[in-house]
Amino acid sequence: MTTASHEEIVCRRLVGRTAVITGAGSGIGLATARRLASEGANVVCADIDESAGKAAAEEVGGLFVKVDVTSPEEVEALFKTAFDTYGSVDIAFNNAGISPPDDDSILTTGLEAWKRVQDVNLTSVYLCCKAALPYMQRQGRGSIINTASFVAIMGAATSQISYTASKGGVLAMSRELGVQFAREGIRVNALCPGPVNTPLLQELFAKDPERAARRLVHIPLGRFAEPTEIAAAVAFLASDDSSFINATDFLVDGGISGAYVTPL
Repeated sequence: MTTASHEEIVCRRLVGRTAVITGAGSGIGLATARRLASEGANVVCADIDESAGKAAAEEVGGLFVKVDVTSPEEVEALFKTAFDTYGSVDIAFNNAGISPPDDDSILTTGLEAWKRVQDVNLTSVYLCCKAALPYMQRQGRGSIINTASFVAIMGAATSQISYTASKGGVLAMSRELGVQFAREGIRVNALCPGPVNTPLLQELFAKDPERAARRLVHIPLGRFAEPTEIAAAVAFLASDDSSFINATDFLVDGGISGAYVTPL
């Protein structure tokens, strides 16, 4: 008897549910669009990159909405479009984020770089939650998954100060929203991935291999996550299989946050 590969295992936990994914054009967002669609969800692919977002939506049989996640009006329109098209907003994966090179040590990171990262990584999550919650309140159920990071709970000497602070904010906000809306049937969790093999990370490797290597040595599993592994965690948090998981930091980090010394 052969064991089914990960790709052959098909769960159908999200049939008939509508999922809105920001940053759906690449990386974790794209992998999650594929996974949620494979589980039966109607997927709304939101991205500022029109070509990447359209390609993602076409691949998964979903709907593309071009959106600047820092715009309140565009975020409102995104969730309204999802509701008007599919009749519900069941899952919000607020995932869009940036990690630009000018976000570095606090000693060298300028105020403009700081504000830009906060706007895209933290304010956008606030706007998406604010827009999604009324639909979920009317339905009496919903799952919000906000992309934070393992750096929300750990410090790094290779600092990206605004990124780290923004992800700490995402974690704290998710926790509070999860508590506030729990009795209305709405769960809010912060997904905290470790380093993931995405275009963002590959760019870091290309530009600064030494800095990248300093990260890899701290992962007990000895490798970075694949986007599909993070997508599997999102699918779990989106589904009823995680019905008692709320207001938490859901770590998918290969053991980084649990490690003192990694294996030789």
